[in-house]
Amino acid sequence: MDTVIPILALVIGVLVGFVLSKVYQQQRDLKRRSAAEEQVQQLTQNAQREAENLVKEAKLEAKDLLFQAKAELEAKEKEKRNEIQVADRKIIQREEALERKVSQFEKRDEEMRRKERSLKEKEEVLDNKAVACDQAIKEHRLALEQVAGITAEEAKRHLLGEIESEARMDSALLTKRILDEAKETAEREAREIVTRSIQRITRDYVNEATISVVPLANDSMKGRIIGREGRNIRALEAATGVDLIIDETPEAVIVSGFDPLRREVAKIALERLMQDGRIHPTRIEEVVEKVKGDLDKLMRDDAEKVIFEVGLSDFHPEIVKLLGRLKYRTSYGQNNLYHAREASYICGIMASELGLDVKLAKRGALLHDIGKVVSHEEEGTHAMLGAELAKKYGESELIVNAIAAHHEQVEPLCPESVLVAAAEALSAARPGARRETLEAYVKRLEKLESLATGFTGVDKAYAIQAGREIRVIIRQGELNDSESFALSRDLAKKIEQELTYPGQIKVTVIRENRFIEFAK
Repeated sequence: MDTVIPILALVIGVLVGFVLSKVYQQQRDLKRRSAAEEQVQQLTQNAQREAENLVKEAKLEAKDLLFQAKAELEAKEKEKRNEIQVADRKIIQREEALERKVSQFEKRDEEMRRKERSLKEKEEVLDNKAVACDQAIKEHRLALEQVAGITAEEAKRHLLGEIESEARMDSALLTKRILDEAKETAEREAREIVTRSIQRITRDYVNEATISVVPLANDSMKGRIIGREGRNIRALEAATGVDLIIDETPEAVIVSGFDPLRREVAKIALERLMQDGRIHPTRIEEVVEKVKGDLDKLMRDDAEKVIFEVGLSDFHPEIVKLLGRLKYRTSYGQNNLYHAREASYICGIMASELGLDVKLAKRGALLHDIGKVVSHEEEGTHAMLGAELAKKYGESELIVNAIAAHHEQVEPLCPESVLVAAAEALSAARPGARRETLEAYVKRLEKLESLATGFTGVDKAYAIQAGREIRVIIRQGELNDSESFALSRDLAKKIEQELTYPGQIKVTVIRENRFIEFAK
């Protein structure tokens, strides 16, 4: 029993505690629920107040928008009313303008009707006058036939006969003029062919001289070239056959000699010796011999290059060698190889223009001067020597004839031979190609200009077109048109009397008035 009572008390205590805790928990939950309900009620009231505020604001904004829309609508309506008023005014103005135009048209219509009636009346008068004129013409014709004793048909036939005679005379004169113009045109075409041929061949010429200049690295090299007691320079002169001039010219040695081939050998040998540095008589002889062999190969290469440039082939090796040797021969300062190349170009162009054999013309012009290679070794002219060499090395009969005939020593057998002679002359005669030709050309131009400036009233004179035209400028106010014409004729006659020239020279006298004023 003693143990049961405490247990019961403990159980009862636990139950009572449990009941009390439950009661306390319920009260605490009630308090929390009431607090939450109060908070919810407060949030609800706040939300209601905010909603009322939002509604009020929305109503205010709606009123503002409505007011603005009304204002915009009223403005648009006002603008449209203004536009309608402007359009109405324009329509009224157009209607008024149309009414004015209609009234003007009506007035014009009335005027046209009056003019039409007047024209009809005038037309009737003119018809009556035309009938009267026809009648008068018939009466006049009858009176003329009675006076002349011939009818109108006979007079017409007589008139047609005279017209036919005049037409035949005019036809004869026209035929003569056409023939003259045809001759002039043919001559002009021939000149144009030659001119175009020359114009298409633009080659630079360097006139060959009797000296060559070898540049030195420094003046101390001159002493090494001279050598002890002049033995080196004597050995070089003996091996090459030229004269070496070592003077006060800074850093240069002059190689003098009339044979271009020897000058070239000496120049190349001296350049190689200076590059090598070993300059003594034995070495000089070795280098000179080596240069001679190299130069032969170089000449063949140059000849083959020229042959390729002009578009030819199938030459005998000896012909190629002869062509190469032409590079170191000159005629009045003109390099013969380049002269032959240019003549070949010109001859080929002229042959093409005339429809002839271009290959034949080019080949004959390229080989026309090969006789100059041996002209100093054998007797005879270079043209005949060249023809013999060409025949010896298998060239055709026409090529041989072109070479022999280019200086008119034999008769040409074909037109290409004539072209070869012409091309050779053109290449040689070009200003600047040869020294003597250039000097004579310059003197002739100076003489031509001096003849023109010697006349009274001439201000300036210019020789142009390679001396084929002289243009004379007259001083303003000194000569009139008739005197200028007389001046041109007098100048032409004086040129014919005092100058020697190929072809013709055109004299152009220019007289002009210039009026100059300054705007300030």
